[in-house]
Amino acid sequence: MSLIGNIIWIIFGGIFIFLEYIISGLLMCLTIVGIPFGLKIIQLSMLGLAPFGQKVVYNEHAGGCLSILLNVIWIFIGGLWIALTHLLFALLFAITIIGIPFAVQHVKLAGFALTPFGKSIR
Repeated sequence: MSLIGNIIWIIFGGIFIFLEYIISGLLMCLTIVGIPFGLKIIQLSMLGLAPFGQKVVYNEHAGGCLSILLNVIWIFIGGLWIALTHLLFALLFAITIIGIPFAVQHVKLAGFALTPFGKSIR
């Protein structure tokens, strides 16, 4: 069932989310300071390409204060805008009954996009 959901997700805009995240992740990796943020954006792009069947989990040994600091910096760099975009898409998809599973995936992406450090995808 998750394969069908991922195929429909890719057809109805998942490929654009994936390309947006890949391009911005590669651009962030151009600077030494941006490498940690770029790697998380690339990890987010993999979730944006095929979100069905994947879970976002908290890491037990995530780095403590460092992950909190990186999350705070990330919120100001772009995490807030990405999360708000996903929440807007979630509202649009939630209008119809057919779009509710896609709205749930956008909410999952919004949570990961807002604070990606200290979390991983399984």
